Amino acid sequence: MTTELTMLALSVVLGFAMILAAAQAATARRGLDWNAGPRDEALPPLTGLAGRLDRARANFLETFPFFAVAVLIAHVTGRNGALTFWGTQLYFWARIAYVPLYAAGIPYIRSLVWLVSVIGIALVMIALI
Repeated sequence: MTTELTMLALSVVLGFAMILAAAQAATARRGLDWNAGPRDEALPPLTGLAGRLDRARANFLETFPFFAVAVLIAHVTGRNGALTFWGTQLYFWARIAYVPLYAAGIPYIRSLVWLVSVIGIALVMIALI
């Protein structure tokens, strides 16, 4: 398996871990009855750590499809090289760093790390051109 596909697979694991962490934090905040119930009633947004983990999860899910498609296109078309190698590395490691930064509520650095992950996607896309 190529490094790029490995980074893609590890990003899937990261995304799943983020979903579990956000769900656990939401359940801890709202209770098991909420988790097991139909969730029909409108609730206020999650706050604190639960809210930050949920927003970090949502942010990951906004960028991951672009990353995944770019990596798969690069793989299928044989465009893997230095740009895709570094792009996938930047994306994955920045997303790893993003989670604790967001969970801790650290501004600015979190946004800079997000930008690094987007640059990673851009590098993979540039390799396709």
